[in-house]
Amino acid sequence: MKQHIKVMSYNIHKGFSINRQFTLGKIKEFMRHHHCDIIFLQEVVGENQKLKKKFREWPVESQLEYLADSVWSHHAYGKNAVYDHGHHGNAVLSAWPILVYENIDISTNRIENRGLLHAVISREGEKVHLFCAHLDLFEKGRQLQFKKIAQRIKEHVQEGEPVILAGDFNDWREKASDLFFEELQLVEVFYKLHGSHALTFPSSNPHLPLDRIYVRGFECLSSRCLATEDISDLSDHAALLADIRRS
Repeated sequence: MKQHIKVMSYNIHKGFSINRQFTLGKIKEFMRHHHCDIIFLQEVVGENQKLKKKFREWPVESQLEYLADSVWSHHAYGKNAVYDHGHHGNAVLSAWPILVYENIDISTNRIENRGLLHAVISREGEKVHLFCAHLDLFEKGRQLQFKKIAQRIKEHVQEGEPVILAGDFNDWREKASDLFFEELQLVEVFYKLHGSHALTFPSSNPHLPLDRIYVRGFECLSSRCLATEDISDLSDHAALLADIRRS
């Protein structure tokens, strides 16, 4: 059994840089370069007829299938925002088989369509619960979503089963980590190792701690924000990386 698991969380901004350059091909190269076992993605386009016509390099398949390619043969997509010409949402890519997945609507207002993608993988015969989240911009909505996430984990994860919860929490006021630890014993990897949350937004000059990787049942080995690498022109968020080991 592989002793450690390499995890990434990345809001890919629908495949566009902060200055609206189409960067999906570079994002794919970047993801492959880091050889992650599990990747949590936010703002993944499932379909967009307008952009498909506008950009010649737009992939024939969905963004998820394009990014997964032959590297991550196991993947799941949760459709959150639906519009006349398409939809986008969260996604999980895994080196191990996905047994089942469900997308839970955690929207709190008419403006922001938000979801929690819950996938269960089988790693060497053990179930691991993966939760990919993208939360509200407004504090009141996030507080409600924290409670919905906690309820989902309490009701659907059996005692002793490991958990990874990752995504774009928009939690610039840094309220989530204390709540998740008190309610669920979830530990944020970067915070555990460095004493602060990673600054991930905006990618060109990160000063807000929006992206997180929480774990339960794992030892935290290493974590870093990839903003310092040459990826600031890929998305509006920096990617967050963690190396963990089953405890």
